Amino acid sequence: MRYDQDYLSIPNVVRRAAARHGDAPALVDGTTRWSFRDLEQRMLQAVRAALALGIAPGDRVGICAPNCAEWIVAALAVQGAGGIVVPLNTRFKAAELTYILRKSGAKALFAAPFLDTDYVAELRKHEPELPALRTTVSLRSERGDADLSWQDFLAQGAGTVDESAAHASIDRVGPDTVSDIMFTSGTTGHPKGVVLTHGQSLRAYGWMAQTYTFRAGDVFLVVPPFFHCFGYKAGWLASFLHGVTVVPMAMFDAGRALELIERERVSVMLGPPTIFQDLIAAPDRARRDTSSLRISMTGGTTIPEQLIHAMKDELSFDIVMSAYGLTEASALVTTTRLGDSPATVSRTNGRRIPDVDVRIADDAGKPVPAGDTGEIQVRGYTVTSGYWDEPEATAAAIGDDGWLRTGDIGSLDADGNLAVVDRKKDMFIVGGFNAYPAEIERLLLDHGPVAEAAVIGVPDERLGEVGCAYLVLRPGETATAADVIAWSRATMANFKVPRHVRFVDALPRNASRKVLKHELRASYQEDDA
Repeated sequence: MRYDQDYLSIPNVVRRAAARHGDAPALVDGTTRWSFRDLEQRMLQAVRAALALGIAPGDRVGICAPNCAEWIVAALAVQGAGGIVVPLNTRFKAAELTYILRKSGAKALFAAPFLDTDYVAELRKHEPELPALRTTVSLRSERGDADLSWQDFLAQGAGTVDESAAHASIDRVGPDTVSDIMFTSGTTGHPKGVVLTHGQSLRAYGWMAQTYTFRAGDVFLVVPPFFHCFGYKAGWLASFLHGVTVVPMAMFDAGRALELIERERVSVMLGPPTIFQDLIAAPDRARRDTSSLRISMTGGTTIPEQLIHAMKDELSFDIVMSAYGLTEASALVTTTRLGDSPATVSRTNGRRIPDVDVRIADDAGKPVPAGDTGEIQVRGYTVTSGYWDEPEATAAAIGDDGWLRTGDIGSLDADGNLAVVDRKKDMFIVGGFNAYPAEIERLLLDHGPVAEAAVIGVPDERLGEVGCAYLVLRPGETATAADVIAWSRATMANFKVPRHVRFVDALPRNASRKVLKHELRASYQEDDA
């Protein structure tokens, strides 16, 4: 089945779901409980309001808010009017948000206060003439510094735009229409806007959810943020395509998550390994009923095999998958499949998805044999048409032959399973040998006391560079730097052994849960000064 050809657009998914699933629960957000019919009516009301607000085909509109029901409806409203959603990282500061809103040419902003931050107010202080601030809508009842409260926004369409106009507007949106511009996380340099279409997301995530056995009656606790494909497309979009109830979580807290899992009978959770480690280690985990959990997928980092077994044995998951993707390829390139062993899920990110090609290339761009390491390159329908208003960056990333140069290092085994070794830029050279932090981190996670690991390359007078490991220990465990180094010498090649070990309470992460290696490098430089 081609979900892009069948469903046509993201707003049309909601219309189809309402016809198919009717009064079944679509969304649970605190006291808010909507059926699929409710969701359709709220979407149509919001599309009418977006049209009344003057949002036209191709207009870019920013959304800056935590995971919530209104985020979803606002996105559907913009897309239903033919506009393009620009999701904004809620951890970004005013200068970072201003850059994205200006770069994308956003003409309006939907926002909700989060973590004691009124984004509209902060942006007005930073750059009051920003075009996106000419039309601002609060996603909450309280207007704050926005021009319109959520109710005011909805009321604008009620008296001026018929429901038939909303349906007609949605009908004009097709698979090739741009749905969103997903800006990269920007941990180094300025973020770049990845242009993606309705069809790309429908085709990729419809297939993914089907492969992962999403089904009507499932309940998905969506922890990854909606400003990332993990929360937005693998989260609520994939759910609505298959009649799954969405429970958005604004900020992850293990105790609160366990409460929701028990109360709402959550069956699906996707996210980085750390959230599952936190669930297992939570003090009240044994008192909570997690028997409803069925499907999980982790991505973005290495997964200890022992964690996979713990997720099955202690959290009751039947299915644990791993996957690889990047925003430039709709965040979905490879995934494991049902029946793959825990070793395959732990050590690889699975095989390519249908109609997407993956190869490993050397520095000259030529494919290398199976088992050899090189740059991961991707070609196929998930690949972006380019970066927004960045022709030079687009040309540097995507060749004339359509191959996307990911900047990730990996290898393919004889069965086509992809093992992601590291980012090209994160590799360091120890006495002439290439050392890949992700590979070393994966090995360190096999050391019993270690719960989390991050490795960076640091200067060394004799070898040029050596590894420095930042480690988070499991609760109740102890270890010394000498213990870790001795264990490493017995476990891995000498050039991979970290020469420095730092123990920390937590690794610095961005809102997408990626470890901020640049902060670790800065911390090391301060310690070494």
